Amino acid sequence: MSYRLGVDVGGTFTDLILVDEKSGNIFTAKVPSTPEDSSIGVLNGIEKVCNTADVNPNEIGQVMHGTTVATNTILTGTGAKVGLVTTKGYKQVLQIARSYVPGGLGGWVIYNKSDPLAPLACTVEADERTGADGNIVRPLKKPSLKSALKKIKSENIEALTVSLVNSYANGRHEKEVGKVAKEVLPGIPVSLSSDVVPEMQEYERTITTVANSYVRPKVATYVRSLQQKLTRKMKNVKLHILRSDGGMASSKVAESLPVNLLMSGPAGGVSGAVWVAKQAGFSDLLTFDMGGTSTDVALVQDGKARLRRETTVGDVTVRASSVDVRTVGAGGGSIAHVPELTGALRVGPESAGAEPGPAAYNKGGESPTVTDANVVLGYLPTEVRLGGDMEIRRDRAEKSIRPIAKALGVSVKRAAAGIIDIVNENMYGALRLVSVEQGYDPRDFALIGFGGAGPLHANALGKLMNSWPVIIPPGPGVLCAYGDATTRVRDEASRTFIRTFKQTSVEEVAKIYSKLASQAEKTLEKEGVKKKDRTLSYEADIRYHGQGLLLTVDFNIKDLRKKGFDVIGDSFDEMHKQLFTFALDADKELVNLRAVAQGKSADISAGKVAKGARTPSKNSQIGESKVYMDGKDQIATLYDRSKLKSGNQLNGPAVVLEMDSTTVVLSGHVGKVDAYGNILITPIA
Repeated sequence: MSYRLGVDVGGTFTDLILVDEKSGNIFTAKVPSTPEDSSIGVLNGIEKVCNTADVNPNEIGQVMHGTTVATNTILTGTGAKVGLVTTKGYKQVLQIARSYVPGGLGGWVIYNKSDPLAPLACTVEADERTGADGNIVRPLKKPSLKSALKKIKSENIEALTVSLVNSYANGRHEKEVGKVAKEVLPGIPVSLSSDVVPEMQEYERTITTVANSYVRPKVATYVRSLQQKLTRKMKNVKLHILRSDGGMASSKVAESLPVNLLMSGPAGGVSGAVWVAKQAGFSDLLTFDMGGTSTDVALVQDGKARLRRETTVGDVTVRASSVDVRTVGAGGGSIAHVPELTGALRVGPESAGAEPGPAAYNKGGESPTVTDANVVLGYLPTEVRLGGDMEIRRDRAEKSIRPIAKALGVSVKRAAAGIIDIVNENMYGALRLVSVEQGYDPRDFALIGFGGAGPLHANALGKLMNSWPVIIPPGPGVLCAYGDATTRVRDEASRTFIRTFKQTSVEEVAKIYSKLASQAEKTLEKEGVKKKDRTLSYEADIRYHGQGLLLTVDFNIKDLRKKGFDVIGDSFDEMHKQLFTFALDADKELVNLRAVAQGKSADISAGKVAKGARTPSKNSQIGESKVYMDGKDQIATLYDRSKLKSGNQLNGPAVVLEMDSTTVVLSGHVGKVDAYGNILITPIA
């Protein structure tokens, strides 16, 4: 078993990367996604990549999979019917929620609050009480609980959540409720908040555990089905699912804790970008992943992606670690339209998706999309074959853009350029969210563009952000699959521990971290990760005493033991200054403690390309094509990326073609090929 396979399922395409762990050889494939059943597209892709590599599927030992099943379940409202058990007096915890209304000052006027993931009719109260210190104040009354559970059984619930007050301090009553539930509701999966997220704040803990129950049946069905299909095709294969925080979880852990998979898809792209940038010598970067349906952006500093303690999907926010990815509804399939009311051009968030797709795909689509605009402008030449075999039709693209041009009173090319300008501004706004609005100067970061459509727009986004160089990695359309294939097994353990620095000691805190580390390592032990291949890191959620805001600080446990709480406190002050321009001379308070255990990352090296001259060889030039750029027609040189060599310089305007994506180098810019085949784009000046 010397091969590992990375699989990323997107809204339009499914990307795969097959890695020979002995030789380091890499093979890629791109196939259309199958929204009705994602596993069909996965199996189609496995067949294609194995045929390309001439590899028997039985030689694949591990499949590392980034999936959007959990995300889409919440976005489409197709999850399980969830029952909820709360402490007596807290039945309406989800209805009360947090008093937050999205939007501007008048957002409440148009805000329609979504129904809770667990209906009130399926919520029951347990007569019990645990104190904030973990002591039992009132024992659980099991007879009344059994009666209540029998009532919601008639509601035909498909999953059950147990979230009792102060269970983060003592989960004993939740475990007792779980045992009773298994008697009364046999076969119904039960999620306990003390297992899912043992941290304070009743609403956050409850909504997180309810979300886990909501997506659990659908994720479990998908993961089991995929595992069975893979096993039939590959005898002893192990399936791992990418977590929201960029780590890997076994299929069994993914089934029981799917709330940790809500950002699984976007996390793969960030992991792949970090791996590529590290090989090329860049540690600070903005990631720009543009697919067919949406665009995901994130910030990486010192080779580490920024994480956040909350994950938001739609209007559901749960407490689960995730890569700080911001998503905007702007992709190659985003549909352009001109509303009659305003007469102003709009792009997205509606998408043509995989079926029928953009008009240029010649699969029945007629709506004008971003992809069609790129075809009209010549940025996506008809010489391109998406996925190696999908034809591009310029005539159909022009036909789809004509109604937009007519509504705006401009030429077809000018309308197409307007579509590209607007979608670029939409993505620019998302990049500002992870950089400028977090206290970072984008001029200090490189921009790495990937995804099927990312390299088409990356140069333009580099201009808007003033982030250089713009890095276009080899195989940018399958970079998310690179991330899946190169990431490592990860788990974490946490607990709430509210003390000011003066109220506790380094020794007391260090003992708690030791227990949390042992707890986090258990998952790695089950996965067979050797102790020498494990690494531990530590985090603390900190605030100023009396403050509601929390910031998460990473630190070295040895430094904590040696230098005391200043190791955490000084970092917290610096983070506070960066975000809010000031720090307070006030007592600092620990709130949550967390230990993270990770396995060894895959030992895969990026292959180097042969050295060449500054001027690309003639055989790398496919020809020339007319492009509409800077408001006028220009002639762009077309290059075959597989024939480019290290040291080659591509003066814009230029279009670089490859199997899974197309790169545009704008006029006034130059793309330099580095030793690993990355194209580094910078302004000529």
